Amino acid sequence: MMAEDYGNMMCGIEIHQQLDTHKLFCNCRSCLSEEGHGGIYRRLRPTTSEMGEVDRAALAQFKRGYGYCYESCPGTTCLVELDEEPPHEVNAEAMETALIFSEMLGASIIDEVEFMRKIVVDGSNTSGFQRTSLIAVDGSVAAVGRRIGILSVCLEEDACRKIDTKDGVVTWRTDRLGIPLIEVATAPDMKTPQEVMEVAQRIGTLLRATKRVKRGIGTIREDLNISIPEGARIEIKGVQELRMLPDFVGNEVKRQQGLVRVKKILAERGTRVVTDTAIDVTDLFKDCGSKIIQGALRDKGVVLAVKLSGFAGVMNGDNKTLRLGAEMAQYARTVGVKGIFHSDELPNYGIDQSYVDALRRRLGMTEQFDAFVICAAREKKARDALVLAVRRANMGLDGVPEETRDPLPDGTTRYSRPLPGAARMYPETDVPPTVITPQRLDRIKVHLPEFPEQIEARLVKQYGINAQQAAQIVRQSRDDVFCKIADEFGLASVAATTFQGTFAEMEHEGLDTDLLTYDDLYQVFAGVRGGKFAKEAIPAVLREMIGGSTLAAAVKKLGLSAVSDDDAAAAIAAIVRERSGFVRSKGLGAVGPLMGPVMGALRGKVDGKKASDLLQQEIKKFLAH
Repeated sequence: MMAEDYGNMMCGIEIHQQLDTHKLFCNCRSCLSEEGHGGIYRRLRPTTSEMGEVDRAALAQFKRGYGYCYESCPGTTCLVELDEEPPHEVNAEAMETALIFSEMLGASIIDEVEFMRKIVVDGSNTSGFQRTSLIAVDGSVAAVGRRIGILSVCLEEDACRKIDTKDGVVTWRTDRLGIPLIEVATAPDMKTPQEVMEVAQRIGTLLRATKRVKRGIGTIREDLNISIPEGARIEIKGVQELRMLPDFVGNEVKRQQGLVRVKKILAERGTRVVTDTAIDVTDLFKDCGSKIIQGALRDKGVVLAVKLSGFAGVMNGDNKTLRLGAEMAQYARTVGVKGIFHSDELPNYGIDQSYVDALRRRLGMTEQFDAFVICAAREKKARDALVLAVRRANMGLDGVPEETRDPLPDGTTRYSRPLPGAARMYPETDVPPTVITPQRLDRIKVHLPEFPEQIEARLVKQYGINAQQAAQIVRQSRDDVFCKIADEFGLASVAATTFQGTFAEMEHEGLDTDLLTYDDLYQVFAGVRGGKFAKEAIPAVLREMIGGSTLAAAVKKLGLSAVSDDDAAAAIAAIVRERSGFVRSKGLGAVGPLMGPVMGALRGKVDGKKASDLLQQEIKKFLAH
């Protein structure tokens, strides 16, 4: 899609960044565990707000009927996480970081920070709510050539990690619960998918400039709020990969554009709200070849159907740009069925035309645009699923419903739950307020971290690297380790090339370069300076270390034990002799072509410049004889 294809799209981002401190309301470590232990079982239910209302998102989640089992993790879980003990004092370092970041955005900081409870009934919080506090409002960030508004900065606690869902029970691990998060909410100022990614990247860089945030996949997550003219606000929750943001935005715009078209088509037809209820048509399908239907019947299930007058062609039509059927199926699956069938996709899936015709007769379908939807499952599940599918079909008459959607690996999304409302917030009575004094803010303003552009300019001036390399180093938040490597080992150029080129290659391969710690990188370059291996071996060594190897193990596995100049010269002499005819014909011009075989034979054991010098010497000796 071209930029103009997005019309007047509006998009805002909520970025959630984990802080590198202890947990927000206890002294447990903020790290993840490989194993969980034990299990505390609970069921959660929504409560009414102070206004006497029940949040619609919480109610929808409650109706799914899940139970929740919570695993504990030594060192990262205590009675606070299990909601068996009140929260302790707010972590001072986390609060300080939120204030520093707010000042970096030029935001107006709240005089007294009060924590609130946000109702969450999906099981991700043992208490049934998340503690969150407003820190600042009305900030901005420079990106995409203009100022992007920052509506709010909040400090809140992260949720549990989902481990498994089986037989109506969701297993959560409590290691992540309580890790401090900064939540940054932008204004809906982004107009294209590329702008969304660039703004998210800028905010992420500012967060990392505080030097107090965690790194790696899962430590920063983005929620997208997207709408188009005639559409509605849609929240895509929990995107973890920055590079995928444009895909999610672009696909959501296309989805909403398709649903707007569906609304117009239904209006032109005069389609009305479907009020029909499901009828049992099991007898028609008892001999059907569909594996899904036969599996449901063997499980003592039934086949139910509903007539959808006026909906033909919009459930899966017009080269699949009209996809109301997929939306209906996503709603239906929330009650546990595998899916639904609708008339726009049949005959198919083992249901041939004779069954379609028989069902049309049974439902009394006589008009051109009459359609149907069927579900095969246990009777209660099938009825509940069709109620939701029909409800979603009726929403098509109004266009795009507001909802929260989950991101999928291919850049598309699926329905999760209705958008939450204001009814889910109420005061937290167990956490005292934090007064933010003018003196404290004055001290923070004096000691603000360097901004990314200031760091970049310093790196270019001090170490002679180019602006693109400096920008990449800062974007990765590697400037501290880069400076140490450059100052101690004199390897600024090698380090800059590694952080820009090598890291980009590894990320393109799907490797998580954030798994490489400060110490990992320092030790690798110390190994180069100490002669343990050549700089040409750095990419291979880093790949092994991302895979979990120590530096010593990586060096051993790659066979990078240092070789003497004499041994290197002997290996090079052998290569020259093997290619004697080529060397005689090219003379010293053979150096360039032979560097590939030489470096391959030495496998990163000798620096490239030294290898080139030795090769020239061996060729001169050979030619002299």
